Amino acid sequence: MEKKKKHSFKVRQRAFAIWQKLGYLPWRKKKEIKEKKGSGDFYKGAFDSIPFLNDDAKRTFVQLLFRPGYMIRDYIKGAHERYLAPLTSLIIFYAFFALVAAVMQPVQQREVNRQPFHVDVSYDDLDEGQNTLLFKQAISVVNVCRKGWTYLHLDLLPEEVDTQFESSLAALEGTLRSQGIPLFLGKFFLLWLAMTWALRRRHKMKMSATAAASAYILCQFSFFMLFALLLSFGENAEIGLVLMLALLVWDYHQWLGIDYKKSFWLSVSTGIRYVVLLLSVVILAGVAAYLIARSRS
Repeated sequence: MEKKKKHSFKVRQRAFAIWQKLGYLPWRKKKEIKEKKGSGDFYKGAFDSIPFLNDDAKRTFVQLLFRPGYMIRDYIKGAHERYLAPLTSLIIFYAFFALVAAVMQPVQQREVNRQPFHVDVSYDDLDEGQNTLLFKQAISVVNVCRKGWTYLHLDLLPEEVDTQFESSLAALEGTLRSQGIPLFLGKFFLLWLAMTWALRRRHKMKMSATAAASAYILCQFSFFMLFALLLSFGENAEIGLVLMLALLVWDYHQWLGIDYKKSFWLSVSTGIRYVVLLLSVVILAGVAAYLIARSRS
C-alpha cells in the first residue's frame, strides 16, 4: 500500500488561501453518492429540512468563521444556493445564542450585565458663572438622550417606571428582549443603514447588498459572543469594540478587495455612522417620551 504524502505547512497554507478566495478546492473531485443498503436509509434526508442542521447551514457557519468577506461577496454575486439566506442565518443563530445565554446566565446576572448607561444632569449642578445658554442647551440634549435611553430600557430600569403606560411598555420590552428581537430590530437595522451610508457612493452598493452583508456580519459577531460566553462560563457575553473593528476590517478587506488601510478607515467610518444613527434614535425616543409625559400632565 502506498503511503499518503504529507504536505508541508506552506502547501497547506497555500491551499487554505485558495479555498478562502474560491470557496472550494478546484483539484478536489466531488464525492460520488453511492446507494447504501440497510438500516442507514432510516436517517437519509431526516435533517435536510431543518435549517441549522443541513449542509447549507454547516457550510455557512464554517465560511463565516474562515472566509466571511469572500462568502458575502459570493452571495451578493448570486451564489444563493450554497448558503443559508442572511435573515434565516441571523434568526437561527441568534435564537441559538439566546438559548445558550438563558441557560448559562441567571436572570439577575443578565440584568446586571445589561444595565444601560445612566446619567442625570440638572441646571443645579452648574455654577452660576457657567449657567449660560450654551450649557443649558447641552444639558437639555443630555437629558433628552437620557430619557430616550431610559424609555428604550424600561424593562431593565424598573425604578424609572411611574405610569401605567410605562409599565406596559416595560413588559413589552422585556418580552421582546427575552426573545432577542431587539437585536434584529435594533442592531441589524442600524448596521444596515450605516453600511449603506458608508458604501453607497464610493463602492456603489445597493441596500439589498448591504442588508445581506450586515446580517452575515452580525452572525459573525455572534460566534465570538458565544465563544466569550462559553469561555467565561456565562459571566460575560460581550465582545470589545476592538475585536468588532478588527472583524469588520477583515470583512471589508475580503468583500471589497481593498487593502487593510482603506478597510480600517472604512470600518471606522461605518462605526461613526452607526453611533450617529443610534444617537438619533435615542434622541427621537427622548422627544417622544417628553411629548407623551406632557400630554398626560
